[in-house]
Amino acid sequence: MNKKNLQIFFIVCDVAFIIIYSLLFHLSKPINTTKVTYVPQGSIGQIITYLEQKDFNLSPSIDKYLLFLIGQPQSGWIDIGSTRLSRGDFLYKLANSKAAMNSIILVPGETIDVFLYKISKKYNLSYKKLMRYYLKYSPIRDGLIIPETYHIPVGISERHLVLYLINYAWKYHKKTSNKIFGEFDKKSWYRYLVIASIIQKEAANKEEMPIVSSIIYNRLKRGMKLQMDGTLNYGKYSHIKVTAKRIREDDSKYNTYKNKGLPEFPVSSVSKEAIFAAIFPKKTSYLYFVKAKNGKHVFSKSYKEHRRNIKSP
Repeated sequence: MNKKNLQIFFIVCDVAFIIIYSLLFHLSKPINTTKVTYVPQGSIGQIITYLEQKDFNLSPSIDKYLLFLIGQPQSGWIDIGSTRLSRGDFLYKLANSKAAMNSIILVPGETIDVFLYKISKKYNLSYKKLMRYYLKYSPIRDGLIIPETYHIPVGISERHLVLYLINYAWKYHKKTSNKIFGEFDKKSWYRYLVIASIIQKEAANKEEMPIVSSIIYNRLKRGMKLQMDGTLNYGKYSHIKVTAKRIREDDSKYNTYKNKGLPEFPVSSVSKEAIFAAIFPKKTSYLYFVKAKNGKHVFSKSYKEHRRNIKSP
């Protein structure tokens, strides 16, 4: 090897050493993260850009190429397992880790207060934080979150959990409203949710829902108070039996024995069947109903008939 070639060789070695050293130094830099991190769907470049926007201190010009060599991250919640680790370890975790999932179930008719309390107890989360974030980000006090089974990552924070539930709910409500009406009008939709929540609390089954809905509309049209026990099963009172004493002492807007019209907010979560019943009530002349021995309801058009049904349901 002549002198010139030898010089070129050493220059190449020096450059290679500098590149490798710089790369190792870059990979050794610490990254502050949450134990569970959300990774959106998209290309590696889009993922790196998203994480950089979330203050993960990544370099789109370098880290996207490193991650390309390591592997494509799976979308969803990633169990990082630590709040501080090297950049190299963080990129490796993105490509190779998937969070373990827990399941939570919101049943139709349950209130957000009870739902979040059960979650806090089951998964060791702060109920106060869950409620604080929910009240901060939800446009309505109750009835927004969709009743179904959710799969959430182990270690998710209270804020991330609430935002996930609310974002999912928004998509559902907008999609459903657009499917029915061709648009999403918040004010009108919230009113339907209020009516649906009362139907959810009062109807014995899905078949009764359009009939109960008709009674709500009939009473509102006549200027009558709704006088329905279900409206008093709001918030923490979800499973508390409504008594005459409770009716006398509850001065909230949920008390439809004292106040005309609808409550300000839904009283609980609502199923799609209850929403459809609120939008498409059955055409009836019923104004009253009482529970029979079989658990279903007997409906009547007059108070006189209603009194007879109470005596012999």
